[in-house]
Amino acid sequence: MAFETIRRGRERLITLLLPTPDLVLDEAASLGLVTEEEYEALEKISEPRERIRRLLIKIQRKGECGCEQFLACLQILFPDFPPDLQPPARQGVTQTNEAENPEGSESSKKTAQENLEADVTSWRKDPENPEGGESCEKTGQENLEAALTSGRNDPENPNVGESSEKAGQENLEAALTLGRNDPADPESAVPHEENDRGNAKPEDAMFSEKNDPEKMEEPKMPGDVLSSGERPVTPTSTTSLMKSRSETLEAALPSKKIDPESPGGARPSEKDTVAVSCEGADAEGSGNHPCCGEEGTSAAVKGNLEDSDVSMSESRPQTPEVAMVMERSGAETPEDSASVGRSGAETPETSPSKVPGGRRALKTVLSKLKLRKFRSRKLRLRDLLEISPESLKDWTPHALVDLPWHFLRKLMALNGTARSTSFGQGASDEDTSEDEEGGVRGDVFSLREDDSTVSLHPLDVLCAVLLCSDSFLQQEILSKMSMCQFALPLLLPALDSPRCTLLLWAMRDIVRRWRPHSLAESRGFREESLVLTPMPTVSFVRLGSCRFSKSQLLNEVLSPAQQHHDFFVHRDMESGNVPREIADGLVEIAWYFPAGQENLDLFPEPVAVTNLRGDIESHWLQFSFLTEISSAVFIITESISEREYALFSSLQGSTTQYYFILNNQGQNTEETLALLNKLALLLDMNKSQLLVKQKSNSAELVRKLRSTLRGIISSSPKTTSTRDMAGTARELGIQVDEDGGAYRTALEHVEEITAEIQDVAKYKKDVLRLQGDLWRNLAKVEKELCRMKDQRDVPPEDYRSQLRERWLELRRQQNQCDLTSGMVKFISGIGQLGPAEKHHFLKWMKFHLDGIARGNLSRLRAEYREKCHALGDDAQQLAELDGLISASSLGLEHFMRELGQFYEAEWSMVKEAKMGNNQRQFTCLPGIAAELMLEGFPMELIDGDASNIPLQWVTDVLTQLHAKLGGRSRMLVLTVLGVQSTGKSTLLNTMFGLQFAVSSGRCTRGAFMSLIKVAETFQQDLGCDFLLVIDTEGLKAPELAKLEDSYEHDNELATLVIGLSDITIVNMAMENATEMKDVLQIVVHAFLRMEQIGHKPNCQFVHQNVSDVSAHEQNMRDRKHLLEQLDEMTRAAARMEKQSREMKFSDIMDYDPEKHSWYIPGLWHGVPPMAPVNMGYSESVRELKKYLCEFMRHRSPHRPPKDIPQFIEWLGSLWNAVKHENFIFSFRNSLVAEAYTQLSVKFSEWEWEFRKEMHLWISKVETTIQNQSPDNLGPGTFEKLRLEVHQLLHDGEQKMLQNLQTYFESGAGNLHLVEKYREDFLRSTTFLRHELESYLLCKSEEAIRIQKGRSKIDHLQARYMKTIEGKVDGLLRQCREREKELNEKELKKEFAKMWKETIAELPLESLPLRQIHKDIHYHLCKDLENRGSLVKQVLHQAQSLLSYRNKPFRIKKEYLDLVWYKAAMEFITQQCSRELEEFAKSLVEECRRYIGQKVQSGGDYDQTYCGELLWIINDMLQQKIGGNIRTSASFEVDLKLHILGEAASAFQQMHEDFLKKNDPQRRLEELRPQYFSTFRDLYYEKDACQKRAFDFCDQCLRPALWDYMKKRLGIEIVDDFLSSRESIEYGSRSFFQFTVQKKLLEEMNFDNYVKYIVDYEGFVKSWIQTRLFDHYRETRGLGDLERAVLATIMKKVQDALESSECKEALTVSEFLDHFCQAMCKELVISKDSLEVILFMNTASVGQFLADIQAFLPQVEESVLSGWEELAGDMVFTQLQFQPQDEIFKRVFGCGKQCPFCKVPCEAGGSDHKEHFASVHRPQGLGRFREEISKRLVYSLCSSDVVSGNSFRSLFTAFQWQPYKDYRRFFPTWRIQPDPSISASDYWKFIFRKFNSQFAREYDALPANLPPDWKKLTKEQALQSIREAFNME
Repeated sequence: MAFETIRRGRERLITLLLPTPDLVLDEAASLGLVTEEEYEALEKISEPRERIRRLLIKIQRKGECGCEQFLACLQILFPDFPPDLQPPARQGVTQTNEAENPEGSESSKKTAQENLEADVTSWRKDPENPEGGESCEKTGQENLEAALTSGRNDPENPNVGESSEKAGQENLEAALTLGRNDPADPESAVPHEENDRGNAKPEDAMFSEKNDPEKMEEPKMPGDVLSSGERPVTPTSTTSLMKSRSETLEAALPSKKIDPESPGGARPSEKDTVAVSCEGADAEGSGNHPCCGEEGTSAAVKGNLEDSDVSMSESRPQTPEVAMVMERSGAETPEDSASVGRSGAETPETSPSKVPGGRRALKTVLSKLKLRKFRSRKLRLRDLLEISPESLKDWTPHALVDLPWHFLRKLMALNGTARSTSFGQGASDEDTSEDEEGGVRGDVFSLREDDSTVSLHPLDVLCAVLLCSDSFLQQEILSKMSMCQFALPLLLPALDSPRCTLLLWAMRDIVRRWRPHSLAESRGFREESLVLTPMPTVSFVRLGSCRFSKSQLLNEVLSPAQQHHDFFVHRDMESGNVPREIADGLVEIAWYFPAGQENLDLFPEPVAVTNLRGDIESHWLQFSFLTEISSAVFIITESISEREYALFSSLQGSTTQYYFILNNQGQNTEETLALLNKLALLLDMNKSQLLVKQKSNSAELVRKLRSTLRGIISSSPKTTSTRDMAGTARELGIQVDEDGGAYRTALEHVEEITAEIQDVAKYKKDVLRLQGDLWRNLAKVEKELCRMKDQRDVPPEDYRSQLRERWLELRRQQNQCDLTSGMVKFISGIGQLGPAEKHHFLKWMKFHLDGIARGNLSRLRAEYREKCHALGDDAQQLAELDGLISASSLGLEHFMRELGQFYEAEWSMVKEAKMGNNQRQFTCLPGIAAELMLEGFPMELIDGDASNIPLQWVTDVLTQLHAKLGGRSRMLVLTVLGVQSTGKSTLLNTMFGLQFAVSSGRCTRGAFMSLIKVAETFQQDLGCDFLLVIDTEGLKAPELAKLEDSYEHDNELATLVIGLSDITIVNMAMENATEMKDVLQIVVHAFLRMEQIGHKPNCQFVHQNVSDVSAHEQNMRDRKHLLEQLDEMTRAAARMEKQSREMKFSDIMDYDPEKHSWYIPGLWHGVPPMAPVNMGYSESVRELKKYLCEFMRHRSPHRPPKDIPQFIEWLGSLWNAVKHENFIFSFRNSLVAEAYTQLSVKFSEWEWEFRKEMHLWISKVETTIQNQSPDNLGPGTFEKLRLEVHQLLHDGEQKMLQNLQTYFESGAGNLHLVEKYREDFLRSTTFLRHELESYLLCKSEEAIRIQKGRSKIDHLQARYMKTIEGKVDGLLRQCREREKELNEKELKKEFAKMWKETIAELPLESLPLRQIHKDIHYHLCKDLENRGSLVKQVLHQAQSLLSYRNKPFRIKKEYLDLVWYKAAMEFITQQCSRELEEFAKSLVEECRRYIGQKVQSGGDYDQTYCGELLWIINDMLQQKIGGNIRTSASFEVDLKLHILGEAASAFQQMHEDFLKKNDPQRRLEELRPQYFSTFRDLYYEKDACQKRAFDFCDQCLRPALWDYMKKRLGIEIVDDFLSSRESIEYGSRSFFQFTVQKKLLEEMNFDNYVKYIVDYEGFVKSWIQTRLFDHYRETRGLGDLERAVLATIMKKVQDALESSECKEALTVSEFLDHFCQAMCKELVISKDSLEVILFMNTASVGQFLADIQAFLPQVEESVLSGWEELAGDMVFTQLQFQPQDEIFKRVFGCGKQCPFCKVPCEAGGSDHKEHFASVHRPQGLGRFREEISKRLVYSLCSSDVVSGNSFRSLFTAFQWQPYKDYRRFFPTWRIQPDPSISASDYWKFIFRKFNSQFAREYDALPANLPPDWKKLTKEQALQSIREAFNME
């Protein structure tokens, strides 16, 4: 039992099948052993062993019969298949054959052979098994089995294992039986199915014709009753299964003729007495009578191989019967896909649609092509468009499975070789066995031709692809085929359906344009949908055999002179000779359209030509259809018999004209002519209706045929359109592809809409109301809000308020419009229909709207032509008509645009709180539009009619799209730019298979975007998930040329699309150099703008209509010239954009003329409308696509693509900037802002690391210097430190630069957008280095100077201490010599006496007290000595410097030199006074800061301090005032007196404090307690070691630790604070501004606002200090920091004590020296205290060390207690390094303020080229007031800079200047327009809230604010700064 065999041998079977699981699975599927669903499920299992295991289980479930078939299949597939696993019925046969025929030279026993044949035949007849075994031609039974086995080795490659050519009667019998199952020609098995049924077992009855569910009933043909006296023989008649062979042959003789059209087979003529009918041959009953041998002979038997290339006579001896067949066959090769044997034998035809194996043949083809999975899940267009590595390959097919994809991809690329099914080199590796054998035999040459049956016929591939495609892909396929001028399939044969199918829907998308001769004079043209255009139809069919190609004849007839084109596939084309398997019965259609040139056109009017594939007798239904629709039918034949005469007699009464084309080389000419004459009477034919092909050539026949066709066209024949053909098809029972429910439902919805459209312009006005004047006015208002060109005398903010109200009113009007019935129906169509119906709905809408628009445009153009002739120069009427033509375009985009306007109007009302969210009706619309984008429908980005973007609509649609994609929406953007009508849309469609509108009655308007998916396997390589392709309207459009702003319009468009794109294709036609130059100018301008905002898209220049192969080389000079032009244009554009630097094209983009220039031939090969697409065009576009994808792959690692949210943000920013006149200074983008902020944050981190390292270094240097003896600080000390500083700074600078480089190379988000700021941060790094260098050197020099200043004092102190120590020693001896021991009181008295006497004796020398103010006054006089007598006089009259210390500096009128101005106006005086006052205040603060630093140093006054102070004053006076404010000499003198007076007082106090601190007597008195303690211990001879150790810890270590904490704690506080959760607030200036303004808004304290505005620096310092105090008060983290800092230094102290040097010291003095040396960089230990500790100290080092270590915890706790006792605020006063100052530097930046509103600069780094701020303020907040009314000015400088207003100030010498030219006077400031009208709501709200208070504060009157400012709320104010600072 087979079931048991599988069960027992499961593991062996799995092992055997494991290497080839796919082959076994395919074979099981082809045999019908597994269903489609099971096949697909098994195919998904990736693990081979599991796949085989499950397959075996499924086979077992099929039962015994299924198991037996499976094992038999395996025996065929595997030659070494174990005998014990073979089916039980076959094991004996195999063994017998092996025993009797070991070499295969003898035939097997007849019974064994018959059993094998019967067995194979029976199991091969499974209806699910379309693939049969190949014929075998080896001698003997073993050869037969081997052939069977090898023939099944590779079902996808039927060439494998083809038989060799050996003779033998047994082989002929085997070929007869088994050849029917040739996998290279699966249909070969079909005709013999009936015969095999005669031998079928009862269980095989399911395969009978009666039970075949796929068998269809065909209508009987008339004339069947005349078939040789037998019963009627029709394509559907069934012969008796048990007839004898003689009866079968007799019945077969008259039944068929040779069919050269069909590779399915050709028919023997009636005279062929020994022809074998496939329908009659009984294989089992006639084993001794082979029908034929080799492939050609088996083809003759099966009736399915038309023109076999294999000759029987050359291959083997033949039986007489076979020889007769071969002799009587024709010698010439029939046409089309025929395969003709060398003997010329032709075989009868069968159609796959006429036999029950039709579906099996289809399954066979689909299996070969691996398309079976697409039978249920149809192939979609978007599957094909997906960008994958495979889509970029050169799609040369190498195997059968490649053919569908080769066809589709080449067709999408409009490549004329798409139909070829020939394999590339290396494809036939499996076919080398024959050559190798020949090599062994020595047969190098052979007359045998290559066998082409390995491939498939192009029409089979076409039919298979169409059957596996959904209706929309079918449309695209036929549209592309039409462009390539391929004949289109009109009727598909009945393959997977019971009836033929008319492809009406698939042709709906084809529109053709032509000029009939009737319009030639007027040069008009017609443009219509192909399916709607009625025209004469001429059909060509074939009857019987024919030795010339019908299709080739048609190609010659339809091809113009010298422009031959293969419309129809014919036998002499590549792969045209491959036998057809499923394409018989296919009806193709081609058209001829005239170009209006009588000398060149073949026909004056359009004509359709159809071509039936196959014999009409086999396809009577198709023939009947053609007779109904055609004006004339041409029947090609070689002979006509009585049978055919009877058939044609049934056509009597038909109105169609019938023409016969007779091949003069045919047989039975006399009989044929006689019957034709009889037919002429019946069919009303005349002499001209017979055309005869002569032997010589076909040119004469072509001429006659063209002449005949012209006569037919000129005789007013009946015309029919493809749509009309559908009615005829339905009447005949032919199904029409668009009769399905989805088509009908969608069409009904569409017809309801389009039925209302009569006049397009009127319909748009009545139904699409929101996009008319309302939308255009809205666009104007939005642009005017940005440009303010019509402002006139209205204040800017008032004008903006008016525009805003106007905008709201227009939106209100839009929102009040009700949905019209047309829009309700449209929304219903796209919103309520299912996915399929919705897709069909949109397609129907497109077809109907395009048709209506074409009709309107055609009528209006005709009217325009008439009026041009009639009215002459009446421009007004022509202009009106021109406007109507412009308004007559109507497409889907208009309906979608209307939806967008409804959505935007509703959204605006919600935003303005005019309606609630719950009242919204259109929230679902963006989601619907997003789904359409996913389906491949282009979406309108820019409305070409209003030149505007519905930004909110586009934003929400893209947001929905992002959501539907699950957030995986990284995409690269590709756009195209160029002159109108240069083929931009066609280029994109060809490159990516897109559906941008072309030739639909008008050019592209605006811009449309389409989404292309990137295959998941390619996403990582390409770096994106999608490609967004944007098609744009043409530049230099003629209809816009008359407008004044046409250049600006083009500039805006170019700027926007280039700004959006990653790659821009600049498409240029070479015909017009002037237009090309204009376009280049526009493009260069746009690229310049992009470079300025940090965006550098790649640019590819495409030069179309350049076809010469040497174009690239020849145009080298042109490219160089082009680059020169581009450089010149770049300079011109830079001047227009007011860029001062000299620029070249290479500065604004990376352009390589060699790589980025493409030369593409013209689209058409010849003269349209009959010209096919140029192959060179297709190939050039493919190369461009390949390069672009390669470019994307290399680009992705360096510049990550944007996702949809980023694209939305970028789009909004670009559009906002484009709407402004000055794009570069108007561009604001949150992506740029975010990238800049992140860069600033990073830079701040690196800067602090650098600063921190330098602060730690200088702290150690200062400590080291303080520990040095002044004598050791020689001249080389500072130089050594200078070198060390330079090296440290160099290393730190390089580290920062490397960090910057690494960050830019890291690929962090959008860094390329801030590339232009890199230079700023590089400069800031250098600036920081110089700042730190100055700081470090100054601090080092100061430390050395201070230490050297102590030299004299320290020497005196040491001498004094020596004297005292001697006195103490003497006193100790005296006291010890006394007899009586002194008590402590007496000792103290003696010590005091000695101390007093000693001090009195010492020559104590104090440093002299200096009069610092005199020294400073002297320096001041020196500074002013050359300033003239007036200055000397003022200086002489001045009071003492010390008298200025408590007097505030006030501005006096005499300080201003107003003589310099033309008039001393009050306004000038006030403004100058205010400016001068602010300057003086800032200068005083700067000088106070310097003075404070010097005082804090703790040193003595140095005269260099005064010089440095004067340098600061002079430098700031020169920078701030020079050239701007004219001041009198008294101003400088008074200011210097005031500043130096304060300095004199501070320095005097500093000097006195220094003297006091270093007074010798005072220093000695501080040491007195320690000396007394030592004296007392020595006297009482106590163990003083512990006491000395304690004194060391308390007097030396503890103060040093305290000082260390003062130095280090501030640095650690900054580190800790910047790493806390609040650090983000101080990460960048923008973050800080947002934090401050948000806090101020929460507090709403007017005084704080005043301080923030008026004294920003002071406010920031105070703010930071307060936040620091609050932070550590709330977190209580200061104590932890103190412990951490102290623990660090205590660890170092412990390590120093434990060091070997200290432990090995011999004396305490040596021990302390080692310890101090170890800690010299960390701690400053008092030398005086150390001397006391060492005085007469004889303690052991070990004990002293142990005692110190014992006291260390006590010291540590004492220090901590001291810090903890300080209040939180007091801690900061102790710190030498003030953390608030460092944080202030971080957020304060450069400190520059806007010259108008005084807002602080937010630019990162310290040394940037430009200052900018996110939000500007009303100028009144910066103290500006109107000259006359004295009211505060409420205009914003961000509005003023785009208005027509003017300003005057100190910097313009009080001359009026336009705000737009502000950069002439403030070149370092970039004031950008507000990105939206609500951007400045924060300061508007504050101004409105505190209007009166600000007026009082500034001594002015309150401003008259615009009304809409009063409506602002606190929430709106907060939201505005969230948006402005990108804090969403």
